[in-house]
Amino acid sequence: MTATTTPPPVTARAEEPPPRQVRRRTPAETLATSARYLALTIAAVLFLIPFYLIVRNALAADAEITAPGWTLFPSTIHWENFGELFSDPSVNLLTALGNSALVAVTQTAGMLLLCSMAGYGLARIPYRWATPIFYAVLVTLMIPPAVTFIPTFIVVSQLQWVDTYQGIIVPVLFSGFTTFLFRQYFLNFPSSLEEAARLDGLGWFGAFWRIVVPNSGAFFSAIAVITFITNWNQFLWPLIVGQDSSKWTVQVALSTFLTAQTINLHELFLAAAVSIAPLVLVFVVLQRYLVQGVAETGIKG
Repeated sequence: MTATTTPPPVTARAEEPPPRQVRRRTPAETLATSARYLALTIAAVLFLIPFYLIVRNALAADAEITAPGWTLFPSTIHWENFGELFSDPSVNLLTALGNSALVAVTQTAGMLLLCSMAGYGLARIPYRWATPIFYAVLVTLMIPPAVTFIPTFIVVSQLQWVDTYQGIIVPVLFSGFTTFLFRQYFLNFPSSLEEAARLDGLGWFGAFWRIVVPNSGAFFSAIAVITFITNWNQFLWPLIVGQDSSKWTVQVALSTFLTAQTINLHELFLAAAVSIAPLVLVFVVLQRYLVQGVAETGIKG
């Protein structure tokens, strides 16, 4: 009697996916792509030329900066320019950098606080004067800053805020344009999150701080970058209000290297490079929020 063996079960073979066909670009598409990259390269070079000039002249002597013959790099790198810059008795650059950091950070924080609350109120809180107030805010964008410059200085002078930090900071704490951006963003914010917060007993203020702000970090970061750069580069208002050298910001300090009596070119370029460094650092760290923040405002070109 012979033993019968059962054949092994037949397993279905998985069908192999068809080979992926790579689509070849047409000559017109290749030419268009090459032209696009060439244009971007040219734009990048043109954008970087001013930075190259600043760094090149910052490490050169005045004779090489004004020489008729141009060299790509200075013949001798003058690293001692750094010590000369920070030991210059006429300009305390470290104090100016500290003043700029204090003014820019304080103004940015205050503007984010005030403008975000104003934008949220105009976008979400229903009351009869919301539309007229919003139009009034828009009207402020059409008034040239030169028109309000003298009245603002008179108010600051009457408050005895000349040569003080509050005189430089407080008049710039509110911005109609920043309020407009916040309003546009909050109009597109999901209302279901706020409704859930109000069902839990939160009011408008509680919903704003505990729900809206924590979920709007990217947009707040984008506005913070733009506002910080703008406040750091202020010149005219800090020049008029901060008349004492101890209250000079870095932009005011830069202007002292170029006067009617003397022109200190290498220190001017080096001080410009030093003043740009914080802005470049902030932009590199937070630049990805800029595009995202503008997209979230709901503004369409």
